[in-house]
Amino acid sequence: MSNFRDLVPGLVITGMVALAASWLAEHYSTPVMLFALLLGIAVNFLSRDERCKPGIEFASRSILRLGVALLGARITLDQIQSLGGGALVLTVGAVLLTILCGIVLARSTGLARNFGLLTGGSVAICGASAALAIASALPRDPDHERDTIMTVVAVTALSTIAMVLYPVLAGALGFDPHTTGIFLGATIHDVAQVVGAGYSVSTAAGDTATIVKLFRVALLLPVVLVISFVLQRSGAAVTPGEDRPPLLPLFLVGFAGLVLVNSLGWLPVPAAKGLQDASRWCLVFAIAALGTKTSLGDLARVGWRPIAIIVGETLFVGLFVLAGLAFL
Repeated sequence: MSNFRDLVPGLVITGMVALAASWLAEHYSTPVMLFALLLGIAVNFLSRDERCKPGIEFASRSILRLGVALLGARITLDQIQSLGGGALVLTVGAVLLTILCGIVLARSTGLARNFGLLTGGSVAICGASAALAIASALPRDPDHERDTIMTVVAVTALSTIAMVLYPVLAGALGFDPHTTGIFLGATIHDVAQVVGAGYSVSTAAGDTATIVKLFRVALLLPVVLVISFVLQRSGAAVTPGEDRPPLLPLFLVGFAGLVLVNSLGWLPVPAAKGLQDASRWCLVFAIAALGTKTSLGDLARVGWRPIAIIVGETLFVGLFVLAGLAFL
């Protein structure tokens, strides 16, 4: 690993982008991940500077994994148990089938299976955070970072649209606050947008939506573990010079450990809040770093098919949950 002095220039760049993105998000009520991406892309030329490369690489990999691990501080087993069996089964079914839908859509449009895993998992679980976690477990090919960035941009935009439209749809369908919370929590991609949509309806809807969403976040652990196992068994190719992702990534061990510690009540509330804030900052740092490694030309060459796949996955999970709510 490069020594700390080598990392400093790149970390300073990603830190400045992350701070600017956070300030803009607070003042303009726009997802911080989106600002971090756009500002990162704006300074893409710095990723080609040999002095900045080590720090940017460190932020896009190691800090990313740390941020995903710290997500476990948000979740307790009691929160999950409070939802009831029906909501849990519906949420698990939505996650699994949306990932399968992503794989089918990717293969049917001539794209790689791994792209379907990346986008399907992102839509199914927790948007940008899931995209980053799943990308960490996938083999790194020449399009790896471009696909990750494009997925984050698309799911963040769709999640923001859903935050506005889905509460209106729930009201038009006559859902009570509990049902509205399940619908919002099981369909909107990012945690922040779920919270915003839920509490815009009522406190009860917001509480339920947040717990359902956190259960989806908890499913990140088994999903990434299964993806790692399947890729190992299938002998998925890796780029020459790259290490194959481990079967059980260390960041997942940290994620599971924090969920357990938090569930046992061993994590004081101030510490849990601090870890959640640290997770958010780590992920913003990582997104900023990924943005600096991405050019607009690369994104422009992606074409319409990847966007269509993510839109299709979003429609699928929404319609599946609406159909399932009729049986709860």
